[in-house]
Amino acid sequence: MAEKKVRSLDEVTIRFAGDSGDGMQLTGTQFTNTTAILGNDLSTLPDYPAEIRAPAGTLFGVSGFQIHFGSTKIHTPGDQCDVLVAMNPAALKVNLVSLVDGGTIIANTDGFTDKNLKLAGYAQNPLKDGSLDKYQVHAVDISKLTALALQDLNISSKLIDRSKNFFALGMMYWIYNRPLEPTIEWIKSKFTQKPEILEANLRVLKAGWNFGETTEIFSVRYEVGPAKLAPGRYRNITGNQAIAWGLMAAAKKANLDLFLGSYPITPASEILHELSLYKSFSVKTFQAEDEIAGISSAIGASFGGALAATTTSGPGLALKTEAMGLAVILELPLIICNVQRGGPSTGLPTKTEQSDLLQALYGRNGEAPVPVIAAATPSDCFDATFEAARIAVKYMTPVMMLSDGYLGNGSEPWLIPDFNALPEIPAKFVTNPEGFLPYSRDEETLSRPWAIPGTPGLQHRIGGLEKEHLTGNVSYDPENHDKMVRLRAEKIERIANDIPLAQVEGDTEGELLVISWGGTYGAIRTAVNRQRQKGSSVSHLHLRYLNPFPRNLGEILYRFRNIMVPEINLGQLIRILRSKYLVPAIGFDRVRGLPFKSVEIEKEIEDILKGKK
Repeated sequence: MAEKKVRSLDEVTIRFAGDSGDGMQLTGTQFTNTTAILGNDLSTLPDYPAEIRAPAGTLFGVSGFQIHFGSTKIHTPGDQCDVLVAMNPAALKVNLVSLVDGGTIIANTDGFTDKNLKLAGYAQNPLKDGSLDKYQVHAVDISKLTALALQDLNISSKLIDRSKNFFALGMMYWIYNRPLEPTIEWIKSKFTQKPEILEANLRVLKAGWNFGETTEIFSVRYEVGPAKLAPGRYRNITGNQAIAWGLMAAAKKANLDLFLGSYPITPASEILHELSLYKSFSVKTFQAEDEIAGISSAIGASFGGALAATTTSGPGLALKTEAMGLAVILELPLIICNVQRGGPSTGLPTKTEQSDLLQALYGRNGEAPVPVIAAATPSDCFDATFEAARIAVKYMTPVMMLSDGYLGNGSEPWLIPDFNALPEIPAKFVTNPEGFLPYSRDEETLSRPWAIPGTPGLQHRIGGLEKEHLTGNVSYDPENHDKMVRLRAEKIERIANDIPLAQVEGDTEGELLVISWGGTYGAIRTAVNRQRQKGSSVSHLHLRYLNPFPRNLGEILYRFRNIMVPEINLGQLIRILRSKYLVPAIGFDRVRGLPFKSVEIEKEIEDILKGKK
């Protein structure tokens, strides 16, 4: 056997693709977790169909998982993949456009049957007709080799076929010099009660590794060294997990029980799943019968003195609208986490979008302003959620925290913070009935007192009807209504004095400022960094706080000749910036259910700087 060469790489992007039942999400997740353990920086993009089990072999049933990892700082899951692992013709056809020229294809030849070729729209087998000559194609009998590894086990052919993803995983571990041990431990813990599945998966995983070691088709192995990350303890985390942990950390810092009232909805359901595991940490989760019950139960929990939250996506947020207005007029703390997805209506349940910004800002009847914060990366979901809780408690208001499907399902290494270093969230309950007025105001924040029901002498009226200033009694007086509307709005505006000033990455003035919010951060930062390395006069500003804006936003905007705002919608933030600051910002919109590619943003930057826009 010829000695295998080892080549070092700074970064690489791999995409696993197959039928929705081929275990590509599991394969990608295991590769990601192992890669994180090795100290690589990484970013992932799970991409799967909305159907629970789409027809096998069809184009719309393809499930993919992309991971971009390296020894350098990684901000995106990769514009294109260097390696495509395709389990059938449909997976190849759907994802070939994402493969770089000269990239590597590892194809499961057993999946390229006449039936599957026809379902994918191939007249001939692309592995044999020369159409893939510009790629490095490695045809492997993955299904057959999986069956050979399990031939002496008394298990069904269906179970054997479902194990083939571990053969592909073992091969990729060998090619990229990843250890088997983390996945072996996971298999043992996952299938303790199912010894036949445990044995099958272990055998196939090792068979894939051994195939890479012994076959002649792979002559090169690759090494990707650890990234130079800040010292500390890390774990791989998804955005949805980070939201759950941010809520728990905030509750502990406020010394309150955490209550989540929620209704399952893609792609936010994992937050409910994650929090349900931590009952011993004073976490109460309630899976409600519908979206309205979910938020209403959370409002009740807040009234009762808990740190309360509700989670949803766009269609669910629409149903929660009336109760959000109730939370505004009651002036109770509430965290509303919206993991945005493609719309309108049911739209694209498993795809990403950031089209709920205007809904978050204005989607309620009457004058009902709420603070809005958006997370930038999967791990930043922790910080954004924690900050939402801090503001909610301090200002006695519901707060909207925006994530999206790309952030919620995607993952990256997270530097686990020192809990003691996190800011305190003092929850102040009024207990003295002397002089108590339920709608009196704190001089600094304009927040009203938080009075727990059942406290002697603190009985007060709640409900959706307008409150009289100070007493909280029902009032139809026009001057009182005007006063209360303005007080609630001023309270939200005052939050601008309690958030950081906006900071520009790059020069503080120049030809072009590119503004990001939410999940566009990584692609925009990557594009701007590349352009700055080329000497272009371009800077980057990321906005976490979308209502209210940082106090210095206007003065920053006025220092740049051009302003560009890429969004995964038809231009929502840009409308607000134009109307509020009267700047002729240039939009760049894509609504495809996918995150931006940095190369397309970079091209748009070049066009603007050349005067083409």
